[in-house]
Amino acid sequence: MNQNSDREGAAISVRDLHRRFGRQQVLDGVNLDFPRGQITTIVGPSGCGKTVLLKHLNLLLRPDSGVIVIDGVEVTALRSRAQNEVREKFGMLFQAGALFDSMSVFDNVAFPLVELTNLNRDEIAARVEETLEAVGLQGMEKKFPSEMSGGMQKRAALARALIRRPKILMLDEPTTGLDPTRTHQIHSLVRHTQQQFDLTAVMVSHDVPAVFEFSDRVAFMHQGRMALNGTVAEVMAAKHDNFTQFLEGRASGIDEPLAAAAR
Repeated sequence: MNQNSDREGAAISVRDLHRRFGRQQVLDGVNLDFPRGQITTIVGPSGCGKTVLLKHLNLLLRPDSGVIVIDGVEVTALRSRAQNEVREKFGMLFQAGALFDSMSVFDNVAFPLVELTNLNRDEIAARVEETLEAVGLQGMEKKFPSEMSGGMQKRAALARALIRRPKILMLDEPTTGLDPTRTHQIHSLVRHTQQQFDLTAVMVSHDVPAVFEFSDRVAFMHQGRMALNGTVAEVMAAKHDNFTQFLEGRASGIDEPLAAAAR
């Protein structure tokens, strides 16, 4: 397997990324390309460093060493203002959704536009309506998160991640807490919106192998490194003991100390 990107190049490239928390080496030389316009799903045992890697990609953490290039910009040494310019390319769907309980669905989804753009009220309303329709929440503008199912809350959080029309969508365990039916629906919705908005998507997921149906590429992380990386077919055909154990539920990862650092 290789890390060749598609004909338009990689939206994100990671080279020799290292990060340590105390005595724990969490990222230990990560190398990975995220091809433009595709869904790359990162999987691996609990505590292997998946969320820590995602936090480096969305610039919440800085590596001890290594290089991250996003849309042609080497971001690991950028100052705060320049980082903010790069962050405008991202939409982020957090594991818990992170909706504001005191706000309606409309206000939750509109929030980034109100805070970060100069769009007027009518322009914001039109954008929110369009985005809610894209995630199947048309007519739900006045609902509050507490009045919605877990699956609907995920849809609202996805709408907020999409509202500024990012080029890159990052998703951290987007189906946590959902039953298998709703998990399938959210995965399908992620694929639909990725295609509709022509996104590069980076997803961390524990829903294996179900999530592979909706992924273009899979990266298997083990002990802080990418042990496998390729198309779904390539990864599933690989004879790799640790990956086989992971799929069978026999891999426990580095467990609690490192998992806690990854949060």
